[in-house]
Amino acid sequence: MQIAFIGLGNMGGGMAANLVKAGHTVRAFDLAEAAIEHARESGCDTFGSAPEAVQGVEAVVSMLPNGRIVESVYTSDVIGRAPEPALLIDCSTIDVATAKRVEDAAKAARYDMVDAPVSGGIAAANAGTLTFMVGGSDTAFARAKPILDGMGKTVIHAGGAGAGQAAKICNNMLLGASMIATCETFRLAEKLGLDLQTFYDIASKASGQNWSMTSYCPVPGVGPQSPADNGYQGGFASALMLKDLKLAMEAAHDAGATVPMGELAEKLYERFTAAGNGTVDFSGIIRTL
Repeated sequence: MQIAFIGLGNMGGGMAANLVKAGHTVRAFDLAEAAIEHARESGCDTFGSAPEAVQGVEAVVSMLPNGRIVESVYTSDVIGRAPEPALLIDCSTIDVATAKRVEDAAKAARYDMVDAPVSGGIAAANAGTLTFMVGGSDTAFARAKPILDGMGKTVIHAGGAGAGQAAKICNNMLLGASMIATCETFRLAEKLGLDLQTFYDIASKASGQNWSMTSYCPVPGVGPQSPADNGYQGGFASALMLKDLKLAMEAAHDAGATVPMGELAEKLYERFTAAGNGTVDFSGIIRTL
């Protein structure tokens, strides 16, 4: 299949490479020359603009920084330029309202489109083991799934337009709040004189068990390998966690939902990133507790 891929950053670069490995012809574009060069080395055909990249393709996949850029790229460079039967797949994490607006514009121009944000981080993007949360019609999801299967291990239809973004926002609000709770729990255990490995062995088999503890432990040398074992470098940057928490707070406000733990997580990560820790893995917030 001929697939255009727009946005070849830390996540998109690995995703595009995996589409090539899955046997697709990938027509890639990014504003950064280094990203273009990496895509070329991964077997992608590269182009100087998004409108060039989408010429003659059967699908367009994007991984972009924010909703403003997503809307601009699709309304200016993709819709009306890609062939009308092309399937549009946006894997960026953006606000629900923008996702719905872009999908409405695509539908009006007779394109099938899904919002398909991801979970798993850079390592999963490179390994092709991402989880996709997909919003869109049944028809669009059925068309998108074989493509997404080439980049991930789990592809779940969350509902209609915008549902993928809603699921991602809710998931990451839970992740941010649970990471902070996990960090403060380990600090309390330490102050109470518990050996942290022993505490991990207990809590990971007890009712306090959670993903932040057992798969991404914020304590160096405890649990499986994680960014904590690398000075909190790599993984999921705190600035990105803050971005997702802000999206969650915006969605909660629009929906009239009360989310006190989410609000506190946003404030703590805002303070953490403002102190110069935006590129530090989000589990590094343990160093402030």
